[in-house]
Amino acid sequence: MKDQAEELRLKLKMAANEKTPKTLAVVSGKGGVGKSNFSLSFAISLSLKGNKVLLFDMDMGMGNLDILMGKTSEYSIVDFFEGTVPLKKAIMNGPEGLRYIAGGSGLSHLVKLDEEHVEKFTQELSGLFIEYDYVIFDMGAGVTDESLKFILSVQEIVVITTPEPTSITDAYAIMKHIHLVDSSIPFYIVINRVQSEQEGQQTYTRISKVLKSFLDRNLIRLGTLPDDRNIQQAVRRQIPFILYNEKSSASKSLSDITERYCRQQFSEKPATNTFQFISKLKQFLFER
Repeated sequence: MKDQAEELRLKLKMAANEKTPKTLAVVSGKGGVGKSNFSLSFAISLSLKGNKVLLFDMDMGMGNLDILMGKTSEYSIVDFFEGTVPLKKAIMNGPEGLRYIAGGSGLSHLVKLDEEHVEKFTQELSGLFIEYDYVIFDMGAGVTDESLKFILSVQEIVVITTPEPTSITDAYAIMKHIHLVDSSIPFYIVINRVQSEQEGQQTYTRISKVLKSFLDRNLIRLGTLPDDRNIQQAVRRQIPFILYNEKSSASKSLSDITERYCRQQFSEKPATNTFQFISKLKQFLFER
């Protein structure tokens, strides 16, 4: 089985497109911390810098990215996994050149992803990769056996938390869960709803010390987002907050985060992740 996996990786490398996008998963230990709001505005901010971005809503059956944009999506990722449409047809146009795939909502059941589903997904996604600079997966809160396959396959993970003790505890829990399976994927963290930059720094210091002490892992501080009422107003009006008021403190902070990320201006440098998304996702099918 190992030889088979190695042969597959070599074939994928030989057939790889000249252009390979950066893949990220945005995760949180609990719901209600602003994860999807961040994912959407971060993706748009990257797009505004001239990047081609594809955003997946992976909270299947309970997705809300299209709602945050005030859009009604004809198809969702659930339609693809249920065999209704090819992946390319599920891609919708978002604001400022963003392309996205909705998660679907109001379903009476959740899709159970087996190896056949993931195999189909990797085949169709690999054909789309050449079109994008970034592919971002907005994962559902927490982690399941299905979502873990995708989280472990990306190059980088962005963890969203708030200064609340329960949110911090849950953020550590999800990072620990991921780390125990794969300790090589870099963790970035965004602290949302901070009252001050000092509170954000204190929250980061608290989490990073625990991560270093118990897991011997470095945590990369991507930035903070203030507790800005413009975000709540943007949600009510179904406009991404980065576009609702570009002069708001939240929008300025998000732009700073995007600039810092693109320039990789961090005191802690992320480790190089040598495996690409498709290869890693295939690895879970053939080796696990």
